[in-house]
Amino acid sequence: MSKFKKDGKKSVENINTASLPDIVFMLLFFFMTTTVMREVDLKVNIRLPNATEAKTLEKKDLVSYIYIGEPAGPYQKMFGTEPRIQLNDQFKNVADIQDFIAQERDAMNEADQAKMSVSMKVDSKTKMGVISDVKLALRRASALKLNYAAVKSETLE
Repeated sequence: MSKFKKDGKKSVENINTASLPDIVFMLLFFFMTTTVMREVDLKVNIRLPNATEAKTLEKKDLVSYIYIGEPAGPYQKMFGTEPRIQLNDQFKNVADIQDFIAQERDAMNEADQAKMSVSMKVDSKTKMGVISDVKLALRRASALKLNYAAVKSETLE
């Protein structure tokens, strides 16, 4: 019979890490290109109304958003529970809408300025008086392409 014996300790070979930086940068590039940054932090509560006829917007980069609703939890201490207007990340008044539209137009290409539209995301419980005031301010700012955001449903309740 033969005898098996161990020849000392075997050394473990090192793992080749030459391609590790390539893999890390490839993952980093993937996440940078697929991640979408949120443009606006909502400071108002919005429950969109139901609609039977709705279309999706095609060119969202030509749309400016106006949010109207009751301030969210942490902002109710400062602003109360009455519906407020949010333009970008700030609460504003109806008088500030014309300046907002002018800034949004200036940020666009000259060719796209005529195609600009305004989308109003309004809470379903908001009174029509606030919406009428906003529409009047938009008319004064020559922002005549207006749409309302809604949730598409088959039947209205």
